[in-house]
Amino acid sequence: MPPFDAMAAVRAAARQEQFLEVVPEEEARRRFAAAFAPRAPGTETVTLASALGRVLAEDVVAEVDVPGFDRAVVDGFAVRAADTTPAGETAPVRLRLNPEVIACGHAPALAVEPGTASLIATGGMMPRGADAVVMVEHAEPEEDDGGTWVVLRRPVAPGAHVGGAGSDIARGETVLRRGRMLTSRELGMLAAVGRAEVAVLRRPRVAVLSTGDELVAPGAPPRPAGVYDSNGAIVAAAVAEAGGEAVPGGIVPDDEAALERALAEALAAADLVVLSGGTSKGAGDLCHRVVSRLGRIVVHGVALKPGKPLCLAVADGKPLVVLPGFPTSAVFTFHGFVAPLIRAMAGLPAGEAETVEARLAVRLGSELGRTEYAMVSLVQGESGLAAYPLAKGSGAVTAFSLADGFVAVPALAEAVEAGTTVTVTLIGRGVRPADLVVIGSHCVGLDRVAGLLAERGIAAKVLNVGSLGGLAAARRGECDLAPMHLLDPRTGEYNRPLLPEGVALIPGWRRMQGVVFRRGDARFEGRDAEAALAAALADPACLMVNRNAGSGTRALIDGLLRGARPPGFLNQPKSHNAVAAAVAQGRADWGVAIATVARAYGLGFIPLAEEHYDFAVPVARLERAPVRAFREVLTAVPTREALTALGFTPSS
Repeated sequence: MPPFDAMAAVRAAARQEQFLEVVPEEEARRRFAAAFAPRAPGTETVTLASALGRVLAEDVVAEVDVPGFDRAVVDGFAVRAADTTPAGETAPVRLRLNPEVIACGHAPALAVEPGTASLIATGGMMPRGADAVVMVEHAEPEEDDGGTWVVLRRPVAPGAHVGGAGSDIARGETVLRRGRMLTSRELGMLAAVGRAEVAVLRRPRVAVLSTGDELVAPGAPPRPAGVYDSNGAIVAAAVAEAGGEAVPGGIVPDDEAALERALAEALAAADLVVLSGGTSKGAGDLCHRVVSRLGRIVVHGVALKPGKPLCLAVADGKPLVVLPGFPTSAVFTFHGFVAPLIRAMAGLPAGEAETVEARLAVRLGSELGRTEYAMVSLVQGESGLAAYPLAKGSGAVTAFSLADGFVAVPALAEAVEAGTTVTVTLIGRGVRPADLVVIGSHCVGLDRVAGLLAERGIAAKVLNVGSLGGLAAARRGECDLAPMHLLDPRTGEYNRPLLPEGVALIPGWRRMQGVVFRRGDARFEGRDAEAALAAALADPACLMVNRNAGSGTRALIDGLLRGARPPGFLNQPKSHNAVAAAVAQGRADWGVAIATVARAYGLGFIPLAEEHYDFAVPVARLERAPVRAFREVLTAVPTREALTALGFTPSS
């Protein structure tokens, strides 16, 4: 071996390549973004047990209602609300107790006839005839020679303490959209609709290597001039925190051939390669030469302190990042340049906040004596963030999942008034302002349109508060679109005559409303609407299921009945699905719902009227880019075909 030539080594070191070009931080980001567009590396199907923290690869549509039947939300007595109307402290009402206890998981065997009641547990299925539940603490059982009775000293309203079928999740509803990160809340929703597996984006595989003759693997004996490789452990953990899957590549010595082999193997096995060490000027600087042979260097040198030696490259169509060797610099540049890239490839949001200030959109009532935490959804109004309390109760799995955060109502407060500025504690993720805010009546057709918008990169936030609630939000400028289907009784026209000043209308689609019934029922089968209604009203045993006051369907029903109040009139659920479920399960014999829902439940259908499902929009928001995109999607051929397939007629 020839003797060591010190001067030759010095001259070689002097000829080492300087940084290719030191550029400002924003310029480095721009160049890297132009060289590589983040994309998901693929999809895979995993079990719910393995899905925590993963990102949905497809929309999840509910194939069942949640709950699947009308159920009690308290322990008590299932009653007909009309029987309790006269109840008072001085004039109690006595109802005969049916010989049945309705427990969870057991269908009731007896109907609640006028003047009777059934003992029911929380979660128990509502029996035929009952439309309300009296809390057990508001009732007094009695027993005499005539039997067992329950004594009531206060009336209950129809629907009291009853959770309607489909009130939480409706069959056919899109409950989760692609791109949603799965937390415990979303996993609960998936389980609630019966999903055992789910398609998710594959986590990006990130090869993690360290280079340097001085490095020693943790656990190995220390040696002179050696340092333990902390960067490998730091970067691997940071990859996992950012949503990637670390593929350990170990320590590579300062040998050009060995480094080239290791990087080539890493590029073949991973979606992104991160190497730490060997980026600065000096005798050990090999990385930029090897990387330039394997691919294209985009940046070598960034005007950062710490982090100047950062090297950004693309090889085999994959990003390759060489971090500085010093741990502080490596961590700083990883979080500044690599973590956002991993999150983008994994389909994860960029960042999170902790609390925000918002104006309460509607009055929030509370129970004295207990601190209450109310889930809210946030929308951007004309004067800042507005917080909408979620109407779904404690039994709803969606309440927590759909919330952006929560507000605390103090124990001594009866309510927080609308317009109050509240502090919203965010839940697990930052609030990304929606591109399009939709507040109003729900329709499965709207779910489809929102999905098509998502394919264009437009995120829609949809809050289902009913037609009238949506109009109020549009009037206050808190939404872009307010879907509605309200019939003006004066003109017989849908929607347009009811628009407040400053609000325009975008035509949507038409939905056929009709009488739904169980197939084979002679009172309805083969008859037109007039004959079927006459047969139903003539039979005192024919039980209807109504709709809630203020809904478009209720207006249609009231016109149909012309003042009649048949049995079941006071049973007033808040959705088409709940009506269909009551009829399909035999708890009612007929109701009014849209054809799409009737078909989903296998029910008979007698057409009544074609209603218009349109979109109110504040005039000031008509020219917003997301609203224009909505109008384009709404009239596109694929959208019209999708709506037609669902049973709707797109407006011309």
